[in-house]
Order: sequence, then structure tokens, then C-alpha cells
Amino acid sequence: MPTAYPKEFRRDVIAVARQGDQTIAQVARSFGISESCLNRWLHIADREDGINPPPTPGGEDLEKRELRRRNKQLEQEVEILRRATAYFARDTLPK
Repeated sequence: MPTAYPKEFRRDVIAVARQGDQTIAQVARSFGISESCLNRWLHIADREDGINPPPTPGGEDLEKRELRRRNKQLEQEVEILRRATAYFARDTLPK
């Protein structure tokens, strides 16, 4: 089970990391915590403080998904039109 750090300790580490004088790795090493732990703390603190709120669910991914869906639909429509054209052209070709 991970070590539970006091809230004051977390607040101090986050304050130092947000100053930007040192990299995240340097701050984590100087306080004796892992870099991933500090990143998680920063993410949680940013969310709680309203700084850089997490992107809306999907965000850009939602737009990409919608574009892919529309592209697939258009490809299907083109295929239907291609087949219809071939079907009707077959009836008009001389025998």
C-alpha cells in the first residue's frame, strides 16, 4: 500500500513544483517521492483548483470520432451509388 503523505507535505511539494524553477523530476527527487506520484498530485491539485481543467469527455477525440463516422457513412453512400450506376448501366448497354 502506498505511503500516505500529510496534506501539508503535498501542498508544499505542489507549490514548489508549480514555481517552475525545477523540473518535475528534480522536485520529486528532492522530496523523495516518485515522479509519477508528483504528476498525479499536480493533476489532482489542478483539477481541485480549477487550473487547466481536464478536457471535456472526448473533446478533440469526439470530433475525430464524428469525422470518422461521417467518412464511413460517405464511403458507404459512394459504394451504393457505384453499384446502382453499374446496375442501371447494365440495362442501357447494347446487347
